[in-house]
Amino acid sequence: MTLRHHIELTFGALKRWFIAQCYDAVIVGLLWLAALWYLHVPLAIFWALLGGMLQFVPNFGPVLALLGPTVTLLISRAGWERFVALLMAYAVIAVVDGLFLQPYLMRRQNRVPVWASILTPLVLGVLIPFWGVFLAPPLLAVIYAYVRRKQAREEMTRSGQAIILPPEQPAKPRPARTAPVVDSKPAPGQP
Repeated sequence: MTLRHHIELTFGALKRWFIAQCYDAVIVGLLWLAALWYLHVPLAIFWALLGGMLQFVPNFGPVLALLGPTVTLLISRAGWERFVALLMAYAVIAVVDGLFLQPYLMRRQNRVPVWASILTPLVLGVLIPFWGVFLAPPLLAVIYAYVRRKQAREEMTRSGQAIILPPEQPAKPRPARTAPVVDSKPAPGQP
């Protein structure tokens, strides 16, 4: 496998991971919007949009998404019942996202098993705090892209089929440099 194939495989896996992350951000933003509208939090659309965008920040993103609505409720002197309901909504959104939504999207986009999507960030988070959780999902996407490619190659060799790799692209020949063409015809009106 050439370097070009490795790069294409890696970037393809990272592209699918990024698409899954975008889906996750949109769905979490909609969950925040529903919860904040139900609780009558001022600026609900803004806080939901911000909560969706903060999904791209691992560990701290969901907590930062909670700060804005919390401060808004405190400023508006809402009752403690709405504040507790906001914390409960945050807990539900965090559990649904972490245990169901992200593993489902990783399985759908990158064919990463659900158990790996849940277990790997926990293990890497213990081994390499913050960076382990941050790098686990894209790393899983790349690893499982290589695993799928290896399984496909093994299946093809077991079944006796020829392994067809993408053809190498020949280098495009560069045009030869030529001297500028000088027009030998005299201009009209000149001898």
